[in-house]
Amino acid sequence: MTRAAFAAVIATVLLVIMTDAVMAQMRGHGGPVRAVAVSPDGRSILSGSFDTSVIRWSVATGFAEQVLRFHSSAVNAVVFLSNSRMASAGVDAQIAIWTAGRSKPDTILSGHGAPVVALAVSPDRSMLASASWDSSVRLWPQDGGSKPRVLQGHSQNVNGVAFTPDGQSLVSVGYDLTLRIWPLAGGAPEVVTLPSPLNAVAIAPDGGIAAGAADGKIYFLTKGGKRTGEIQAGPTPVISLAVSPDGASLAAANIGGSVAIIDRKTRTVEHMLVGPGLPVWSVAFFGDSHTLLTGGADHTIRRWNALTGELLGSPVVGALGDPLAAFAGDHGAEIFRSCIACHTLSAKDEVRAGPTLAGIFGRRIA
Repeated sequence: MTRAAFAAVIATVLLVIMTDAVMAQMRGHGGPVRAVAVSPDGRSILSGSFDTSVIRWSVATGFAEQVLRFHSSAVNAVVFLSNSRMASAGVDAQIAIWTAGRSKPDTILSGHGAPVVALAVSPDRSMLASASWDSSVRLWPQDGGSKPRVLQGHSQNVNGVAFTPDGQSLVSVGYDLTLRIWPLAGGAPEVVTLPSPLNAVAIAPDGGIAAGAADGKIYFLTKGGKRTGEIQAGPTPVISLAVSPDGASLAAANIGGSVAIIDRKTRTVEHMLVGPGLPVWSVAFFGDSHTLLTGGADHTIRRWNALTGELLGSPVVGALGDPLAAFAGDHGAEIFRSCIACHTLSAKDEVRAGPTLAGIFGRRIA
């Protein structure tokens, strides 16, 4: 091996090590992370927060590439429409369509009369579905001109939506105990009533449906809506679900503070993720089917090995603390609070969306 080739190998190894260390966890939001998504090519992460912001992260570096601001209240859902186009939705009932590299939304989709809490994109990327607490589901064509199609039938909050792999149907779940399978070609939906209010839905590559419920259970159904089993994922409501791309695993986050990794074939809990950053509000798999992202209450996005249950990377020290609690109402503290969402005080602190503020004290900034 030549010296140049050896140097290239060493550089590659170092890059892998550094990427693994940096990408282990990302902190930049000023509030709990409510939603996470991974781009189709696996190079970017999108997150939405109670702090009203959306952040697009680079997987290669672990740093924020964009901090996007439009929503006037908490961001409940994010999704990639393609590698360079994204959508976010919030408590303000608005859906924003973004293009990577632009600071303002390309389009604002309005029509819902209550918070939008879930988004899903069709397999061919031509349709965006939204679920709202106004009891409706809307289908937004991405051709730039067509009007949305409104699906009505739920009698209470709609909490989750997902397209079937063949793109022929849309599944929605709601607080009215029902799971509905809507044929996109038209016609009445198949309605399945389950024992508990439903908070989340995920569909596997084989078409199998998983619904997360307020009773802490996950209900399994066929693509036609026939119940095939259930499993207790935890003692508190399930609030987020994700199926691995290979269909082997299901991640279920519950509001009490854990994430269950479930083997879909055996319907057993393989691992229970417990640790910093819990409770988890959102989960998403990478394309490798074993790397799991979680968005947590301590404002941090973490990476886990779903096959082993191992938390990857070093813990964020003191992530739950509020250093400004003793200075509530102070003008300077409030200015700094708006900065701390994206910046850190230490030169060797956790990853944030912006550069460190270490060493600037003593300078007047406001």
